[in-house]
Formats: sequence, structure tokens, C-alpha cells
Amino acid sequence: MSARALHGWIILDKPVGLGSTQAVGAVKRNLREGGYAKVKVGHGGTLDPLASGILPIALGEATKLAGRMLDASKVYAFTVKFGVETDTLDLEGKVAAQSDVRPTLAEIEAVLPHFTGPINQVPPAYSALMVDGQRAYDLARAGEVVELKSRAVTVFSLSPSPSGEGLGWGLSDEGDVAFGRQTPPPAPPLKGRGVSEITLTAHVSKGTYIRSLARDLARALGTVGHVTMLRRLRAGPFSLPQAISLDKLNELGKGAALENILLPLEAGLDDIPALTLGPEQASAVRQGRVLTGLPQGDGLYWARTGDTPLALVELSGGDARVVRGFNFPDVAE
Repeated sequence: MSARALHGWIILDKPVGLGSTQAVGAVKRNLREGGYAKVKVGHGGTLDPLASGILPIALGEATKLAGRMLDASKVYAFTVKFGVETDTLDLEGKVAAQSDVRPTLAEIEAVLPHFTGPINQVPPAYSALMVDGQRAYDLARAGEVVELKSRAVTVFSLSPSPSGEGLGWGLSDEGDVAFGRQTPPPAPPLKGRGVSEITLTAHVSKGTYIRSLARDLARALGTVGHVTMLRRLRAGPFSLPQAISLDKLNELGKGAALENILLPLEAGLDDIPALTLGPEQASAVRQGRVLTGLPQGDGLYWARTGDTPLALVELSGGDARVVRGFNFPDVAE
């Protein structure tokens, strides 16, 4: 097995009910059961158990890019149910507020531009943010009042979703019961000719909480709401066509070939240009030395020799400095 065989990305279409840490554990278990050598495994951005969709899982040298994946923008489809707000802002929580107001589609479309572009939002009390050394959700579950500061985020686009065909979203009552959740009671009767829920697609910056976006959107429409479906459609350069199911992942532990599901490390670099180096330049980069006199423009590049990634490098004024090096010892100097 070559040194690159265990370095790359498994893009999991995470099902509802599975946590991100559990997904990483499933990859480790299947690699072990499949007879593969032990390798470092990590994920590129937490996805809550109640959410489904794209979860990039990095193997080996690709774990050096996990932090970059956390900073990447993401695309979500989510459904807001009007009339009930829960304390967790999703299906898992208890009812915190109710309203008999239902917005019309025209009202919803009119308010969406106010939530597009740079905005400020207060994260949910039930979040993993740290407050005085403790997770906010731990404090909230203990009955404490959690006050989080507003933060600046960017919503690049926000619009009503298509019918949802092919996206595989939605939670059944059976699914709610299976994962130990309590479905909130029915919302109060409709007032006027509004809609009870709407599914939206949002392209957002890092740090954006979709549950907060849904809460603020509903309140701006004179009602309350909570998220009943959340599906990540894209994370950085990765999208659903590249993803595999949990069943497909489990085939790995039964003898399926890893190369059939593993994307190369450089798949996580598709959004930045490549910088091809000759042997002497490649040797210098491996040693962490600065390259000078390069004609390319300023910015971030991934340096390679042949088809082998060497490092992330930052170019400024013709000089290239190593940001993060990759170690593939089978590549000749």
C-alpha cells in the first residue's frame, strides 16, 4: 500500500441521529475491521445529531486541512415551522413560546433580504460555545439563564427551496420517537391565510447558526418558529454528489476497497489554485524554505510536484512561504 493510500477525505452523507464524533468513530471502526493500518481521523465541521448531510471526514495528512474546512462557507436547506418556538430552537426542545400568526409567502419573501449579507445574530443558548469555561448547552440544561453575545456573520444567499426532491430531508414521527425526541404540541390554529412552514436554502459563513436565523426570521414576521429539518448540502468544496451513505461506509469493514470511497487530499483544495514546482523548488518547500521570484499573484496556493501535494503556501510579492506542509515520505526528493 502506498503512503498516500490512507490520506484523503471520506465525505459522509450523515443520517439524522448520528453525532459527528460517532461518525468519526464509525470510520475508525470500519478501517480497523477492514484491516487497514491505524491512521489519524478527524471531521471538518460539527453537524448536530438532528441534522443530516455533508460531513467531511479527514484521514491522515488531510487532517491538517480540517481547520481550514471549519472556516469554509456552507450551504444548508432547512425548514422553519411557524407558531411554536422551543428552547433549543429545534425539535429536541420544550415549547418556549407560541403564536397564532402565520406569515404569507409574500411576507416571507419580503423579509428575506433583511437577513441576507452581513448580519448580527445571537447564538442559541443550546450551543457548544464556551461560557465561563463551560459549554453553553450544559448550563442551559442545568436550568441556568445563558446570555450569549451577538456575533457578526454573513448570509451570502437566502431563498425559498425547491420542492426538495432528491435532497432526502424530513423527519417522520417514527424517526422522532426512534431518536428519543418529543415532538412539540400542535401550533395554535392559523390566523389568516398564511403558511405553517417553509423550507429555505442558505449559503452562510462560518459561525452562522441556522437555528438562530430561523428564530429571528420568524420573529421578524410577527410570529415564532423553530427548525424541524436541517440538511447540509455543501461544506467548502464538498457537495452531495461526492458523499456516501452510512451503509456504503459500513461496506468498508466488510472488505470493500477504500479507494472506492476515499477522495484524495487535494480534493479539499479545489477552491484554491495549484502551484506546480520543479525538483529543486519542491526540495526547498519540503525543508520549509522561502521560494523567491515567483510570477504568480499574491494569495494562497497548494504546491505540488507531479501529482503529489507538498504544502499550502502563501504568496506575497513573488515570495512563497509554507503555511502547512504535507508529509508523503514515499515521494523522492
